[in-house]
Amino acid sequence: MIEQTVMDYLSALLDAPVLPEVPPSPPARFCVVEKTGGGRSEGLYHATLAVQSYGPDLPGAMRLNEAVKDAMLALDELDGICRVELNTDYRFTDPSLKRRRYQAVFDVVYY
Repeated sequence: MIEQTVMDYLSALLDAPVLPEVPPSPPARFCVVEKTGGGRSEGLYHATLAVQSYGPDLPGAMRLNEAVKDAMLALDELDGICRVELNTDYRFTDPSLKRRRYQAVFDVVYY
C-alpha cells in the first residue's frame, strides 16, 4: 500500500504525526495521507495522493505544508518509487473542525 509507505516515510521526517484519517481528538499539528485515485499500466502503479497539513493557525499549517512538499519531492529516493510530482497545493481550511489546513496533491509512480 503506497499510503502506508508514504505515512512511514513522512513520519520519519516531519515533527508532526502522520495519520490515515483525522483522529477523534486531533493534536495541534498533524498530517493526513489519502489516496484519491490511481491505476496500473505496463507493470507500474500510478497514485494520486493528497496530504493534508493541519496547524493551530494558518502560518503553522503553511509551514507544515512546505515541509511536506520538500519531503515528498524526495520520496523517489526510496526503492520502488519511480517518480513524484507535485500536482497542486492550496489552502483547504476544514470547516467541520474549524481547523486551518493546507492540502498538497502528488502524482506518484511506483512498482
